[in-house]
Amino acid sequence: MTVVPATRRRPGGAAFAYGGAIARVIARLKYERRPDLARPLGDLLARALEPQRALLSDVVVVPVPLHANRLTERGFNQSALLAGRVAHGLRAPLWALALRRWQDTPHQTTLDRRARAKNVVGAFVARQAARIHGRRVLLVDDVRTTGATLGACEQALREAGASSVEWAVVAQAEAAT
Repeated sequence: MTVVPATRRRPGGAAFAYGGAIARVIARLKYERRPDLARPLGDLLARALEPQRALLSDVVVVPVPLHANRLTERGFNQSALLAGRVAHGLRAPLWALALRRWQDTPHQTTLDRRARAKNVVGAFVARQAARIHGRRVLLVDDVRTTGATLGACEQALREAGASSVEWAVVAQAEAAT
């Protein structure tokens, strides 16, 4: 079930390749306001991480945040809902507000690879650096396309002193590296 690239030696990864039914369910979750779909998707992601439980034993689970404007528009943060299920499955603490997206950037889906990376540089900040300092973090999102958003979040967490940052996503686009 897990589509973790063979070259990836760190824990985490993607539960599925992005496409087909998974892509349709993720789109319904986000754009058709179906937060109820986060529970089965999050449970599938938690199940995909189960073989790595020992490697993830001391992580705190942190979702990729939405900007306040997007959160108001959508009504929920799909990554936070997914992260809650992952934290439950791993029996790990969920720090839903560890990161803040302080820049309201354009949707990543409208941008090419280079523009995606530029779009999110400096867009995230850790809320309580002292709390994050020295902790291992598992960053959760719905989709990894280029890795730009996860990379920008990782940068903010590392600047706050996280000892390591791993990521887990429901689906990874084929072009992601």
